[in-house]
Amino acid sequence: MSAHAVQIKGLTKLYGSFRALDNVSFEVEPGDFLAFLGPNGAGKTTTIHSITGLCNFQEGDVRVFGHDVMRDYRKTRPLLGLCPQEVNLDPFLTIEQVLVYQAGYFGIPKQDGIKRAEELLKQFRLFDKRKQDFRKLSGGMKRRLLLCRALVHDPKILILDEPTAGADIELRHHIWNYLTDLNRAGKTIFLTTHYMEEAERLARSVVIVDRGRIIHRGSKDSLTQNESLESVFLRLTKDDAND
Repeated sequence: MSAHAVQIKGLTKLYGSFRALDNVSFEVEPGDFLAFLGPNGAGKTTTIHSITGLCNFQEGDVRVFGHDVMRDYRKTRPLLGLCPQEVNLDPFLTIEQVLVYQAGYFGIPKQDGIKRAEELLKQFRLFDKRKQDFRKLSGGMKRRLLLCRALVHDPKILILDEPTAGADIELRHHIWNYLTDLNRAGKTIFLTTHYMEEAERLARSVVIVDRGRIIHRGSKDSLTQNESLESVFLRLTKDDAND
C-alpha cells in the first residue's frame, strides 16, 4: 500500500477548450479528514469524478493507495465510497434495496448486505422507511440515504460532495458527529463544502481550488497563519462604548 490514500499529480481536465482542472497536485494521507474548498465552478466535483472514475482526464496521474485509478480501477473502486451532490437513486427500488444492491456491486452476499443496510438505516433514522421508495423521502432523508449508500461496502476512503446541503441544523449536527466518529476510527474522509463552520469543525487538512488551480494546501491551522490574510483591529474609547 502507498503512503498516500489519494495522490494526484499534474491533473488536467479539459471540456473542449475550457480547463476545468489545470495541473492540480496534492495528497490525502490515510486517516486524514480533508476539506476540499472553493467557489462554485472551481473544479471540486471534477476532481472527485477523476478520483472515482466518473470522468476521464487528459493529463496527470491519480492514485488511490498506490493504484492507478485508470489502469487499476477494479482495485480502486472498492476502496472508495462516494456521496454525490445530486440524488441519483433508482426510483423503482425501496431504500433498503438500494443499499443491498449497492453492496452486491462490491461482492457482498445478500444476507450480509441486508444486515449492513439495517445497521446504517438505524444509524441514520431511516429504518422505519426501509420499504418505501426514495421519492417518498424528504430532502434531508435523501441526503442520509446517499450517505448510507456510500458507506454500505465499508470503503477505506469516504468522499463527500456537499453532504449537508439543504439539511436542517439537527441533521447537520448528527452527520457531523457521525463523520467525526468514523474518522477517529481510522476512516479517511474527503469533504467538499461551502459551510466554513463545517470545514472548521471537522477537517484537519485543507486544500483550496479556484479556477481549476490549487491556491492553498496545508493544515487547517495554516490558513489562519497565512501572512496574506489581513486583520482589522478596533479600539473603542469610553465614549464609543457609551454610544
